[in-house]
Amino acid sequence: MSLFKRAVVSEIVSHGGIVFSTLLVVWLSVLIVRLLGEAANGDIGANVVLGLAAFSSITALPVILSTALFIAVLTTVTRSYRESEMAVWFASGLSLLQWVRPIMWFAVPVALVVATLTLAASPWAYGQIAEYRQRFEQRSDLSRVASGQFIEADDGRRVFFAEPPEHPDDELGRIVARVADPEWLSVVVADSAAIKTEDNGDRFLVLGPGHRYDFREGSSEMRLLDFERYGVRIESRSDPATLEAARQKALQQIKARPTLDLIRQADRESLSQLMWRLSLPLAALNLALVALPLGAVNPRLGRSGDLLLAGLLALLYMNLINLSRSWIDDGVLPFSIGLWLVHGVFLALGLGLLWWRTRLRRPRPPDPA
Repeated sequence: MSLFKRAVVSEIVSHGGIVFSTLLVVWLSVLIVRLLGEAANGDIGANVVLGLAAFSSITALPVILSTALFIAVLTTVTRSYRESEMAVWFASGLSLLQWVRPIMWFAVPVALVVATLTLAASPWAYGQIAEYRQRFEQRSDLSRVASGQFIEADDGRRVFFAEPPEHPDDELGRIVARVADPEWLSVVVADSAAIKTEDNGDRFLVLGPGHRYDFREGSSEMRLLDFERYGVRIESRSDPATLEAARQKALQQIKARPTLDLIRQADRESLSQLMWRLSLPLAALNLALVALPLGAVNPRLGRSGDLLLAGLLALLYMNLINLSRSWIDDGVLPFSIGLWLVHGVFLALGLGLLWWRTRLRRPRPPDPA
């Protein structure tokens, strides 16, 4: 038995390491491409891409570990059935239930690591990500863009081109702006530019001194205006993009709260986030248990159908956890029920599948003569 358990644990560890490495590389590749795109658009600084990638990877590790554990157990059990090793174990008097203990020997430490990440490491990482982005947002919008680049605002209806500043007190030097309105097309030329934020959150690009040339579309009419200071709104607090950015920022702040603060506050947002943090370790254990009966396949049949069913079941599990979190946040589902409901259902499903795989078929009674 000890040799059997060591062999099972060793194979699960081997498969889990390969799956974890693959998932992590794929995650990092997609993440770095996205962060480089944000840096190219001026949303973040190029010097913080690696830092944001590292902290974002910490927040993704719980899901990656849980997925790697599920796939490792599934592939180990499936391989044993495919290569007829399970028939040998059954002929030796072993049952599928005796796989539970070696699987849990590996799954419980992984769940503890996931719990540490979700309850402590991930909130800290989210806090670092928010701090990185906040530092960048506190800088002037114009300082994010190097001189000689075009700045677009309001879906391209306002375009600015800036030159290097001539005076150290100026944020940018000579600037050319094109402003497209329904009736007029304006070209503004100014010697300097600066950003000003109003009390209501609207942001203006303040130019001056300079000139403004207005052209009426479809007509020869034009206007010329000289000014000392001229303001162009580049961001409104009521814009959909600004509202979405504010919503994402509030969500990041919730994710960055320490777990003890969530317990003390105990409002709906805090409880929904606490439910998510507690659910991932429980999901890791449940997925490992469910993978055992799902991996028990017929070696004569193809493997694609079983793997597809297992993948869909795991995806359904995570989606239901997300749905429960949303219901707790909306006040539809109490925290005490939402925390255990989905896990209880899938635990019962795993135990039911395991019983179905291991049950003995009783011989049929003889027909009466």
